[in-house]
Amino acid sequence: MAEVVHSAVARGARDETADQAALAFPELVYAHFAWRKAVDAGNNAVDAEQRYRRALARFEGQHGQIVNSYWCSEVESAVALTAKPVRPFARLRAPRFSFHRLTDWATKDEPDIADQLHRLDELAVRASSVLTGLRQRICMQLVLASAGHLLSLVDARARHEAPEKTAEALQDEQNRLVHIDEYFESAANGQAQIMYFAGMAVVAGLLGGLSAGLWLAVGQRGLFAALIAGSLGALISVMQRIDDRSFQLEHDVGRKYVLFLGGVRPLLGAAFGLAVYLAFKSQLIALKLPGKAGPAGADPRFYALVVLSFVAGFNERWAQDTLAAATGSGGAKAKPDANDAQPNAEAPARPRPGV
Repeated sequence: MAEVVHSAVARGARDETADQAALAFPELVYAHFAWRKAVDAGNNAVDAEQRYRRALARFEGQHGQIVNSYWCSEVESAVALTAKPVRPFARLRAPRFSFHRLTDWATKDEPDIADQLHRLDELAVRASSVLTGLRQRICMQLVLASAGHLLSLVDARARHEAPEKTAEALQDEQNRLVHIDEYFESAANGQAQIMYFAGMAVVAGLLGGLSAGLWLAVGQRGLFAALIAGSLGALISVMQRIDDRSFQLEHDVGRKYVLFLGGVRPLLGAAFGLAVYLAFKSQLIALKLPGKAGPAGADPRFYALVVLSFVAGFNERWAQDTLAAATGSGGAKAKPDANDAQPNAEAPARPRPGV
């Protein structure tokens, strides 16, 4: 009797462990398909439904709630979108969305549709990794909608009878994919700009505070003023380019790397500002200003050097040409526009997906 009791307890423990274990999306699709087939056949579908509900609970326990999905009617294929709360402070933060797909059975004879679905897979991975908040939700919903439409083209209950209608619908989905990709690029670049500017602002603030403190402690106002002016020049340069929408970033490298590159930018501006200041201060480059120093130490030469340090941080190419001309290491180039300075994080032109 004791052995029977222990066996029942052990079996219950195994069932509970199985219910708590993670479940892959294909297993959920198989459970859902078995349930729907039992219902369509008019059999007792209670057991099949219970198995599906347990599988669904396990799947959502790991990946989050399914917020949108498409299930094929006659083959084990489906696409789904899940939203998982981000802890801590889940109520204050947007959930993370994930795209799940099992379509090999449905598209085994449709290579064009399979190719489109693979491209949606790639876009979903990039969107879930790069985007956050509302932009991620919109992009992932667009991906799921397009995947559902593609899957409906090979689903028995929804597909077109005429091949030309299917070809026309596929062309529409290809055009829609171009639109989704354009939305992702715009959203990802805007989000990368925020991260880049945040890194710049933090480092520029720390550098400015440290320089101001050393200025008050040890003097040498010109030296530390050049550092502050150079970092501010770099900050203003990026802000101007963001405002005229000419600032593009490589966003696929990840948020932390973009943040790091943003932090490096004011350091480079400060370094160039300091270098130009010392070049003029040491008379390596001549600086002739009319007039004399005014009252209370209002030295026009000091303010001129601060302005030059700001310009050096604002336009790194101008600073490089100036220093190269001063040291004789290269000829001076034609003076570029102020917006010619390119950040390290700038992205190359991305080819658009073909139609």
